[in-house]
Amino acid sequence: MQKISNAEIKKIRSLAQKKFRDGYGLFVAEGEKMVAEAMASGFGVTAVYRRDEIGEEAMGRISQLAAPSPVLAVVRKPSGLVLENEYGFREALGLDRKSGQVSGSGKGGLFLLLDTIRDPGNLGTILRVADWFGVDAVFASRDTVDIFNPKVVQATMGAVFRVRFHYADLPALCRTALSAGGRVYGTFLDGNDIYSSSLATGEDFPVLAVTGNESEGISREVETLCSDRLYIPPYPAGEPGSESLNAAIATAVTLAEFRRRARRA
Repeated sequence: MQKISNAEIKKIRSLAQKKFRDGYGLFVAEGEKMVAEAMASGFGVTAVYRRDEIGEEAMGRISQLAAPSPVLAVVRKPSGLVLENEYGFREALGLDRKSGQVSGSGKGGLFLLLDTIRDPGNLGTILRVADWFGVDAVFASRDTVDIFNPKVVQATMGAVFRVRFHYADLPALCRTALSAGGRVYGTFLDGNDIYSSSLATGEDFPVLAVTGNESEGISREVETLCSDRLYIPPYPAGEPGSESLNAAIATAVTLAEFRRRARRA
């Protein structure tokens, strides 16, 4: 039986809190699939604990899940998570760092912006959606929930290890994209029907799709920078129903339509 010290247990348990994740530069991934994804990624796994090696009682103490999984990994957080300046924005958007224009590849890309997403389950699901639709990168406002929150990590089902993700000043990022000829699309209740609107595919310049806060929507500062206002209509049109879509579902519908248009282009 592998031994795990009380100091190790205390450290791993502390990673349930953001301040300790930031302090140690570590987070936890649980479950066979998640641990396999972590080990195959470039994140760096510092330790792996298995229930059949450390015992059920110890596993229960270090697990951050209601029902402890049979395996848990302690993983290093990647560097460059927070973009601090204009050069970082340009590089992340595939723009030339000096000119601010589309780089030599001649391509833009489809990028997802998350404006104050608070619910861990929503963020995790959104990252799965971004992974599925091949989004080039996801950018979140600094007040969005921590991507390495245990609930977020588990909800991603491994996408946390595949999707390029950064925290950034979203208004500044939008201005950088717009200055390069890009477009910023936001979803609003008074927007234009997404299915009949003209949508850029991101082939020649950066296309940014914004998902707003679960209850407040897109912040005013970001809204003023949206070049296009979209609306996801209900079916049948005009019939009473839900007020709005869940943030993750709205993101999925929006990205699906962008990718559908790209296939037709």
